[in-house]
Amino acid sequence: MRWRTRTGAPWRDVPERYGPWDRVYDLFRRWQRNGTWKRLFEQLQAEADVKGLITWDVRVDSTIARAHQHAAGARKKGNCRRSLPAASTSSPTTTASGTRAAG
Repeated sequence: MRWRTRTGAPWRDVPERYGPWDRVYDLFRRWQRNGTWKRLFEQLQAEADVKGLITWDVRVDSTIARAHQHAAGARKKGNCRRSLPAASTSSPTTTASGTRAAG
């Protein structure tokens, strides 16, 4: 699993010495679901913090927080309007009761 995450290679390219790729993937997913990876990360992070190996400086510059170009003009939830086909002039408009509407 470490080889795969380090190289970024597809799961099918995991070397045979690590076993069948699908079993390696299944183990990876099991550990992901049961929180093993999270616990491992938190433990390593805590140890590095105690040793002073982590600098906790966070800076945010608003000039780098941009919306994706497709975010502009996105449809709002519940406000979906579909364009209707042009009304045909050959048939008269009727109401829900089946009577002709004034036109």
